[in-house]
Amino acid sequence: MHIILNVDAIQPPLTGIGHYALQLARGLRRHSAIDDLRFFSAYRWLTDPDQALRANQVLALARNRVPCKTLALHLYNFARSQLFRWQTRHFHHHLLHTPNYILMPFAGASVTTVHDLSYLHYPQHHPRERIAFMERQMPRTLAQATLIITDAESVRQELIDQLGVPASRIQAVPLGVEDHFHPRTPTELAPVLNRYDLADLAYLLVVGTLEPRKNLPRLIDAYSRLPETLRQRHPLIIVGARGWLTEDLERRLAPLEQSGQIRRLGYVAQDDLPLLYAGAWAFAFPSLYEGFGLPVLEAMRSGIPVLTANRSSLPEVAGDAAILIDPEDVDAITAGLERLLTDSAWRASAIDRGLEQSRRFSWERCVDETVAVYRKALAG
Repeated sequence: MHIILNVDAIQPPLTGIGHYALQLARGLRRHSAIDDLRFFSAYRWLTDPDQALRANQVLALARNRVPCKTLALHLYNFARSQLFRWQTRHFHHHLLHTPNYILMPFAGASVTTVHDLSYLHYPQHHPRERIAFMERQMPRTLAQATLIITDAESVRQELIDQLGVPASRIQAVPLGVEDHFHPRTPTELAPVLNRYDLADLAYLLVVGTLEPRKNLPRLIDAYSRLPETLRQRHPLIIVGARGWLTEDLERRLAPLEQSGQIRRLGYVAQDDLPLLYAGAWAFAFPSLYEGFGLPVLEAMRSGIPVLTANRSSLPEVAGDAAILIDPEDVDAITAGLERLLTDSAWRASAIDRGLEQSRRFSWERCVDETVAVYRKALAG
C-alpha cells in the first residue's frame, strides 16, 4: 500500500488528536502492509512524524498570533490545498489519510478521521472562526472521503443519524494507550512528584485543555461543595494547556487557588504526565462531550479510579470501571467525587476493573484496524 498521511495535527502542545496522529504515524512506519509512506504537513513533505513535531511548532505559534483569523484561515487553507493538489498530481495510486477531520483535494482514494461533532452540538464552546471553517469544509470532506474513521461507535452513529452518511462508509476504530502509562512504585514517582511539589499529596487529578467542553466550571463548583476537610486532604490538580473562552473558569478558580485547594500545572512534559497520573489519588473527567476521551483510558491504565460523564463516547471507554455521572448535574458530580475519594472498597475494585478495561485498547490494534480501512478504501 502507498499512503500519504497528513501530519498537521502533530504540533505542540499535543492534544488528544495530536497524540493520535503521532501514534498512528509511528505505527504505520513499522507496519508490514505499508510499502510507501509519505508525511505531508502545511506546505511541505516531511521525513518522519517526529520531524513534524518540531517543524509544526512555528506554524502553531503563527496561528495563535495572526490577526483576522477567519479570513487568514480561509486564505491559508485555499493556498495549501492548491499547493497540495500540485505536489500530488502524480500520486493517483496513493491513498490520502487526514487524521484531523478536513481532507485536502486529492484525485485518489482518501480517508478522514472524524473525532467528534462538537462543532454541531456545542458551537458556543468553540472560537467562531473554527465553526465557520468546519461548516464550510466538512460537507466537502464527507463527500470526498472514500471511507470515514471515527474513534467510537457513538460518533459513527451520529454521522449516520445527523449527517446522513451511509453506515457502510464509516468504521469505528478505537484509540490506544501508550505502554508508559502504568502503575508506579513510590520510588519511581518521587523525582517527578517532588519537582511539582506534589509529594505526599493524595491529589485529585484533571487532565485536558482548558476549554468549555471539558466542563471544568461545574467540576469546580462540585468540588467546592465537598467538606473542607476532604478538600484539604485531596487538593485538585489541573493539568492542561490554556485553551479558549476561559473567563468563567478563571472566576471560579481564583478563590480556591488562593486557598491552595486547587493548583494549575499548565501543559506538562510528556515524560512527566504518566507519573502525574500514577501518583494521583483519583481522576475526574466530567466532559460534556468527547469523541473518545483518551485521558480516561490513560488514568485507568495508570491504576487510579475514575469519575467521568455518562454521555457521548465516555461509557464506551470506561466500561464498568468508572463512576458515570450526568455532567450537567453539579449535585451528582459532588456525590460522585465524594465516593471516588472516600469509598475504599469501591476504589480497590475500580482500580482492578480499570486496568482490565484499559488492556482492551492498544495502538497496535488501532493501527491494524486503520490499515484494514485503507485496504478496503483502495479496493473500492
